[in-house]
Amino acid sequence: MKLYLRMLKWAKPYWKVLLGGVLASLLFVVFNSASVWLTASFVNVIFPKEHEEVVQKQAAPADLQENFSLNDKLKNYTNQLLIHDDPFASLKALCIMIFLTFFLKNIFFYIKNIALGYVQLKLIADLRNALFSHIHNLSLSYFHRKKGGELLSIVLNDVGIMRRAFTVSFDKLLVEPINILTFVTLLFIISWKLALLSFIILPVSLFIISRIGQSIRRKSVRTSKKIAGITAILNETVGGIRVVKAFAMEEFEKRKFFRETQRYFNLTFKRRRLRAISSPINETFGVGIGVILLWIGGSHVLAGTGIEAEDFIRFIILLFAILNPIKTLNTVNVDIQEGLASASRVFSILDEKSDITEKENAIPITRFKKDIRYEHVDFWYDKSNGNVLSDVNLTVNKGDIIAIVGHSGAGKSTFVDLLPRFYDVTAGRILVDNIDIRDLTLSSLRSLMGIVTQETILFNDTIFNNIAYGMTDADPEVVKAAAKAANADEFIGEFPDKYETIIGDKGSRLSGGQAQRIAIARALLKNPPILIFDEATSSLDTESEKKVQAAIDRLMKDRTVFVIAHRLATIRNATKIIVLDKGRIVETGTHQGLLDKNGLYKYFYDIQFHYNQ
Repeated sequence: MKLYLRMLKWAKPYWKVLLGGVLASLLFVVFNSASVWLTASFVNVIFPKEHEEVVQKQAAPADLQENFSLNDKLKNYTNQLLIHDDPFASLKALCIMIFLTFFLKNIFFYIKNIALGYVQLKLIADLRNALFSHIHNLSLSYFHRKKGGELLSIVLNDVGIMRRAFTVSFDKLLVEPINILTFVTLLFIISWKLALLSFIILPVSLFIISRIGQSIRRKSVRTSKKIAGITAILNETVGGIRVVKAFAMEEFEKRKFFRETQRYFNLTFKRRRLRAISSPINETFGVGIGVILLWIGGSHVLAGTGIEAEDFIRFIILLFAILNPIKTLNTVNVDIQEGLASASRVFSILDEKSDITEKENAIPITRFKKDIRYEHVDFWYDKSNGNVLSDVNLTVNKGDIIAIVGHSGAGKSTFVDLLPRFYDVTAGRILVDNIDIRDLTLSSLRSLMGIVTQETILFNDTIFNNIAYGMTDADPEVVKAAAKAANADEFIGEFPDKYETIIGDKGSRLSGGQAQRIAIARALLKNPPILIFDEATSSLDTESEKKVQAAIDRLMKDRTVFVIAHRLATIRNATKIIVLDKGRIVETGTHQGLLDKNGLYKYFYDIQFHYNQ
């Protein structure tokens, strides 16, 4: 119930539209009940004997009419509208009333659906927007724990399933109980004895609905996880299709995918069987009760010892009319259980707290003036696995070029990831111009930095928009100048659409060197005072590396730069080189100074030098 109420809270901004839908729903129920009641009145109009009896009854003295039962009063009021001395006039009145009743019923049915449909669709849009916004606020560590395919499945599939739950909540769950209550009231008005007998169906139906709903909810949770697994496999296979083909693993990937789809099929088919059987069971119970009542009540009518024929026909029509809302409520429970299963996954993301939070009184920083200091910095992802960085101390002056060298896993990428607060230090602090970066607004801190990584991140958009990423009014000439400075203008000019060329998913239409130069042009256009290069040339061939390195040299001019170096030949001119080993700074100095020390840096250099020889 708590989870369900949380779902419904999303409707609060649209309460006026929702109220209009509720009023339309109530009027729909009124006219729907009236249509069922009027339908049984054809007996009095069509059959001459009954018509004469009704006319005589209407002529009864007022004092006798006061002793009429509620059922008789309702019938008398209906007959006053319909029954005239002339049977043809009565038939005409009946036809007009039935048409008007059904017409108004459907008008309010339409208004109800439009109003509630608007709320439902807005809720889903709001929910998807909230999810997307919240995902952007989560720290990188969350994305290391979660599969990309799982997030896609939750945002697309689970939110879609929640839509069905919203739909039935505001529509069926609102209308059908009132429908049932109205029909039940009319049944008791007509004959309380037959009504009590007919209600054997309700406890049985509710029990079946409850048990089936619980089972469907459990299977829905497992189904959502399976579809997330399928999405993840598809995402990974498409992203790594080159590797799959290179290792001739198509059949292996197919079998893995087929296993997941078979498991998904098994779960969904079991859920489908439960959905399919619940409605027939309820209807069978209902019809069984109806047939019994038809026999008992019909026997009394024929014997002249029970209710009147008109009342009995009206009772049977109402009884069978009530079966449809009960069947619908069964479906409502199924959809809500599935929706709750999906809601638990959606809200698990919305409840996820970011490891990186901004202080309420955080201050913006507009310029980088002096230095960056790492003071006794420790960091770990999981304390049980030990520190990634331990007691790191470093001062970087404005304009310095800092190269970071070390074995794989020494903590090089983590060292630079702490500066833009992709992660927060677990001990110590990092200061920019003598201000702890945790006291700065995230947007202003990161606006000082440009980052070019080994894995170039480009978007399925034009070259122009990738270079001008985040700038809605970028000057084309400035963008072109940035591309020239990054040695990218030449190859861009070879494309038929030049800067308007769509580069494909993750820049698939570009080579590695071309993609890196687009990324460098993007960083140049941003013109940040601090640059971070994370092994930006390590995966390139020699020719591409030379072009990219030349672009990097231009980009580094008059800036403070952090370079994670894979090829030591590219960092000879660094102001300071730091050597990391097991998360600690073990050597610091210039290229030549570290070679003279004959330490770990000299070891790395000799390995690369002899390898290249």
